[in-house]
Amino acid sequence: MPSNTNASSGHKSGKKKGRRARLVVIVLVLAIVGGIGFGAYWSISTVRASFPQTKGTIKLDGLSRNVEVKRDGNGIPQIYADSDADLFMAQGYVQAQDRFWEMDVRRHMTSGRLSEMFGKSQVKTDEFLRTLGWHRVAKKEYDTKLSPETKKYLQAYAKGVNAYLEGKDGKDISVEYAALGFTNDYKPQKWTPVDSVAWLKAMAWDLRGNMQDEIDRSLMTSRLGPSQIKDLYPEYPYKRNKPIVREGAYDSVTEKYDAEGTPTDTQTGTGGAAGTGLAGGAQAPDGMQSQLSGLSDALDEVPAILGPNGNGIGSNSWVVSGSHTITGKPLLANDPHLAPQLPSVWYQMGLHCRSVSDTCQYDVSGYTFSGMPGVVIGHNNDIAWGMTNLGADVTDLYLEKFTGDGYQFDGKVLPFTTREETIKVAGGKDKKITVRGTNNGPLISDRDDELVKVGKKAGVDTAAPDRGDGYGVALRWTALTPGKSMDAVFDLNKAKNFTEFRKAASSFEVPSQNLIYADTKGNIGYQAPGKIPTRGKGDGSLPAPGWDADYRWDGYIPQDALPYEYNPERGYIVTANQAVIDDSDKAKYPYKLTSDWGYGARSQRIDDLIQSKIKNGGKISTEDMRLMQTDNSSEIAKLLVPKLLKIDIKDKYVREAQKLLEGWDYTQDADSAAAAYFNSVWRNILKLAIGNKLPKELRVKGQCLNVEPAGNTRPADEGKRVRECGERDADSAQPDGGDRYYEVIRKIIDDETNSWWRSPATRTDKETKNRDQLFERALHDARWDLTAKLGKDIDTWSWGRLHRLTLKNQTLGTEGPGWLQFVLNRGPWNLGGGEAAVNATGWNAAGGYGVVWVPSMRMVVNLKDLDKSKWINLTGASGHAYNAHYDDQTDKWAKGELLPWAHSRQAVEKSTSDKLVLRP
Repeated sequence: MPSNTNASSGHKSGKKKGRRARLVVIVLVLAIVGGIGFGAYWSISTVRASFPQTKGTIKLDGLSRNVEVKRDGNGIPQIYADSDADLFMAQGYVQAQDRFWEMDVRRHMTSGRLSEMFGKSQVKTDEFLRTLGWHRVAKKEYDTKLSPETKKYLQAYAKGVNAYLEGKDGKDISVEYAALGFTNDYKPQKWTPVDSVAWLKAMAWDLRGNMQDEIDRSLMTSRLGPSQIKDLYPEYPYKRNKPIVREGAYDSVTEKYDAEGTPTDTQTGTGGAAGTGLAGGAQAPDGMQSQLSGLSDALDEVPAILGPNGNGIGSNSWVVSGSHTITGKPLLANDPHLAPQLPSVWYQMGLHCRSVSDTCQYDVSGYTFSGMPGVVIGHNNDIAWGMTNLGADVTDLYLEKFTGDGYQFDGKVLPFTTREETIKVAGGKDKKITVRGTNNGPLISDRDDELVKVGKKAGVDTAAPDRGDGYGVALRWTALTPGKSMDAVFDLNKAKNFTEFRKAASSFEVPSQNLIYADTKGNIGYQAPGKIPTRGKGDGSLPAPGWDADYRWDGYIPQDALPYEYNPERGYIVTANQAVIDDSDKAKYPYKLTSDWGYGARSQRIDDLIQSKIKNGGKISTEDMRLMQTDNSSEIAKLLVPKLLKIDIKDKYVREAQKLLEGWDYTQDADSAAAAYFNSVWRNILKLAIGNKLPKELRVKGQCLNVEPAGNTRPADEGKRVRECGERDADSAQPDGGDRYYEVIRKIIDDETNSWWRSPATRTDKETKNRDQLFERALHDARWDLTAKLGKDIDTWSWGRLHRLTLKNQTLGTEGPGWLQFVLNRGPWNLGGGEAAVNATGWNAAGGYGVVWVPSMRMVVNLKDLDKSKWINLTGASGHAYNAHYDDQTDKWAKGELLPWAHSRQAVEKSTSDKLVLRP
């Protein structure tokens, strides 16, 4: 509860939570005793045994002086120490108190050791993760790349985690360990500094850029021609949706990007949304179709820590200078869009040196990752910063031609690099695998039998080597090269100005993020950091021929050449995964960051909202920033609804639904019937126009169609159709309905006879030959879809009843038995918002209406008075299922509310509910 809640309401709330806890425990006991037969008895005291001590004193060996941990009414801790080592040791201890189960699962995931906890069901996932080798790379980073200071902090953090674990059994740490103990004798091991570093690899994996687009474009070639694929990956609309950076230019003489410079060079770079990565743009070979389909299946096996297969991962951040704010100083907002999970991926925390000095350098608060020291997003006493995914193309797939025990490269046969890995399996036998690699990276095709098969037709150009027994698939990825991103976290935490901020950003190599900035002196800025490759041939949009040296990476974009802005004239900066810079003008910027930006629907809506407030001298408040974060407006509805209302509908029940769109303001509130109907119409438009024409590898698993066989060239077989069922998980199927598809439809909306509007007849529907016929069919289909889901009476319809969020506890909440999922998970919540809205409660139009990613937190930083900043988390501070702070922020989050964010010593003291002293 907030710190200002009165004692009476707090008491009632506590009683309510207590009743729920007792009910849940009773259900759990009955399920175990009656349903499973273990004869175990979990008392309430057993469940509560793992709750953290938040008051009093705890002795912690290794501290040099006392450390105070002050928690507010929401259980958010603020730590006060006299040395850096004490500060980060305490951070490790406190995070382990609240979140060790989550931390333990994460480190087993990043090291490919999930089978040690969960048995044989995770072997396939571990094989893929061992092949990627995240933990191995993290160890190299720790051994060879990170600064001595960073290593000291990581060691102190690990010492704190291990101090918490000392002398504890699994049941003393978390109720999940008690549940795991019924099938497994797993015991938590000591934490290591490398476990913390490896978490950045998991971040990078889900924010890896266009790898899924690269696969999808290749798979599309089995049913679509080059021009059709190009239709589905249109050029970025630079004239309509503005890029992040609008002032400055690249100087070819100094090889720097100058935020206040002018164009001085006419060098050009590569471009195009669907380029020529594979053998000069040839159709992908059938063999590769099989390989990439298998690869996509393998990707689905990797835990989606941040989002479903990296698709739709986005974020909003923007900063407004003091010239446009009520306070006269900047306001900075951020809300990263990630996969919903329980507990949230974020952990709110303050790290404070009682007196900032050379021996204790930090006074920072914000959002951290459990398992990693420092603050990832937040503010110190001088600056604030936020992040969104830049989406740079930092991954490439390479086809590899095998010959004997090696692979072809540049006319020679090179030997594979190999290593043996042993996967330990709880309750089963160990499994040994061999990981092979090429000079392009690990052979991820080794991890699935389907990936090593080759189709009957090669389909590559004549320069390609004979397919023989098949091409392999290797992954080149910047995160598989040791880097210094962990250094960047600490440098950001203590930066005092834009110069120090940019210097810190230069080490933030992976994942590549948009970094937004504001300071208490009134400056605002932006920096695009990251290790972003430059290529010889190809543009990274399709798999490249690994045997051709011309397709190798030939370097990285120089840090000085990466775009930035500082105090732009317009007085604000918006980043929401749109294009960083207008690279349609190659004279202005010669480097290629990616071809697969977000298409700018969210960013331009934010830009428009800011403009609407500041025109005629208006000023923006903290509350205005919050309201912008919760904006539910549908950009695609603004385009389609006027045309949908012109369709002459004869069926009175369908016409009744169509009338919902009359006068609708395009706002997707949870209680809106119009939003429910429109989104169903949109889903059906996409299905009829695009989805039913995609290959089975991209369509939803189990959804079947009668289609003409792919590759059919025999005239005698023309018109014959076969039943073909989709193969992709619903959360990552296509068309997902995001703003790329907004642009696809916008391009053809006035071409009423475009071939995309044609849809074949079914047993109940006539063939559509033009746009309006397809729209009419979509209006009908949506009416009956919602009738089945929400009932015949449209007065009972609402978007929130379709668009629901259920928070699931990590691993056991998704894969455990039903009774365990019942006691660990929470929800559902009926939500407003939607795909590509600023309030980006994302859903996949191919798979259904359920929420698949969310604003994982929201913050607004007030640089005039940091104590008037606001924040919220998706869930709560605690990872303990029956703790009062397990999901105590979620109701407020769902309503778009924010909590007070105390930072100064005085404000923290005023908000403190519990005080714990850690002493040497």
